[in-house]
Amino acid sequence: MVGITKIVPRYAETDQMGIIHHSVYAIWYEQARTEFLNEVGLRYDEIEKQGIMTPLVELNCKYKRPAYYNQEIEIRTKIIELTPVKFTVQYDIYDKDKKLINVGTTTLAWSDAKTLKIVNLKKAKPDLYEKIEKLVEK
Repeated sequence: MVGITKIVPRYAETDQMGIIHHSVYAIWYEQARTEFLNEVGLRYDEIEKQGIMTPLVELNCKYKRPAYYNQEIEIRTKIIELTPVKFTVQYDIYDKDKKLINVGTTTLAWSDAKTLKIVNLKKAKPDLYEKIEKLVEK
């Protein structure tokens, strides 16, 4: 499954050249991932109430073309890998002309909310693992 998030970049997100600052992409990834999970009924706050946290363990970001202030972008979000201890999400960002401007991934671990130790989600929360497993793009 692929989620779609549309964002209109704000002036505060630009650098001196009028281009979206590189640090903003990580924030956009989080927004797109949150909206995607909300869309499929897997809200972060509900997962956290079950005692599971998802700390970020890796972030990759490749800039293909610049994004600009007030230029609507579209982020296509999908889960590309799931293991019992982590999951990886891919973000493809397109401009209004459907040209690819950025590709990124984030890898998040499944951890215990109290200890932050890695947990095997498949064993700890099999129902939750099964729901997420159905979302993985092959």
